[in-house]
Amino acid sequence: MANTKSAKKAARQTLRRTEVNRTRISRMRTYVTKVEEAIASGDKAAAAAALKAAQPILMRTAKVGIVHKNTVSRKISRLSARIKAIKA
Repeated sequence: MANTKSAKKAARQTLRRTEVNRTRISRMRTYVTKVEEAIASGDKAAAAAALKAAQPILMRTAKVGIVHKNTVSRKISRLSARIKAIKA
């Protein structure tokens, strides 16, 4: 356990940050799931709209540093490819 005053404060900050980051990760996953469900339904327009809504959320999680920017780029790229593959 933390002994110094600064270490105790750092421990409190870590708990707060962890909670915020968990929320952001959860939101990111929710949006990705919505896109995947739209792709699975076969509706190209709905899938494209879901990706357009998810993209800022994904980029924000990368900007804040929760996930790596290349990870987000890869996710967006793969989802886009899957949407383009849908027969319209």
